Amino acid sequence: MGDENFKKLKNVERIPIRDDQIAAYSQAQTLAFRTTCDLLRELVDTALPNATPRIWHGSPVWFIDDNPVVGYTATKKTVNLLFWNGQAFDEAGLKPVGKYRAAQAGFADVVEIDPKLIRRWLKKAKSDVFDSKAFFKKLREAK
Repeated sequence: MGDENFKKLKNVERIPIRDDQIAAYSQAQTLAFRTTCDLLRELVDTALPNATPRIWHGSPVWFIDDNPVVGYTATKKTVNLLFWNGQAFDEAGLKPVGKYRAAQAGFADVVEIDPKLIRRWLKKAKSDVFDSKAFFKKLREAK
């Protein structure tokens, strides 16, 4: 629908561009992964209403105070839900990623997602934000 037709609609809020980009990311996936991405997005948006979502390094990521908190990426076999401070959550379902504090869970199908478990992880993510901005600034200054 073009902008001109959109303006004719009444009582419809325009979706911010960042949300359009996240929706476009989901739409670019296979139907199975699109369903997974859409459910993850709904869970994250509900649990982190004040976080800022945007596409970062090609994937949807939610930020709190300029720090990445959670995001997901579709690969050939799974949709990976990554928490930047996930290793601090002490959760068996999250596997360490990289050499810092990130951890993730992978989902090959939407039926593998336990919304209650994801909400628990998101609650931890909201209350335990890894200050990656300051951390990496300190690393750069040390070199």
